[in-house]
Amino acid sequence: MTVVLPACETTKKGIPEFTSPDKSDISRKQEPSSKIVATVGEKGLIKYLVPREQLAQAFTRQFGDGTSIDKTMVRKVQGGPKDPASYFLVGLGLRNGMFRGMAIPLTLVSDSELLLRSNASRYIISGVGCTFCFFNFENNDIVGTTCEENSGGSSCDLRIVDSNTFFPR
Repeated sequence: MTVVLPACETTKKGIPEFTSPDKSDISRKQEPSSKIVATVGEKGLIKYLVPREQLAQAFTRQFGDGTSIDKTMVRKVQGGPKDPASYFLVGLGLRNGMFRGMAIPLTLVSDSELLLRSNASRYIISGVGCTFCFFNFENNDIVGTTCEENSGGSSCDLRIVDSNTFFPR
């Protein structure tokens, strides 16, 4: 037995079935989102504009693998006293008893505001048999890691990811 179903056109003439996105919408989606997380005050004191608990939660979400962040800080890095300073937002914690850390470079704007951009890279440290890892800096950039105690087989692995979703839109 064959069943024949009638077909009918459901679109109306003159009304487009889809619209092209406005070019300003496309460029807006491609722009990095950013947020001021802290300011640098007199004598270099850091004032957090985003509560540190919220930063810890964002780092934990950013890892997305069960890492629990218990310490956050803004770290100033400066090659020499006359060199310009760089700043990093850093989160430190543990995953299954192993050390984990993440640093995201901040952009200094208006000589005092520290801005976190979504297109900023994430520098991720995973300790293997190491209770604490340090970021190694050269010319205000992260170039490697060091394990606190360098006993046989202990290491700190560094991975760099191109962007972040620290503060979702």
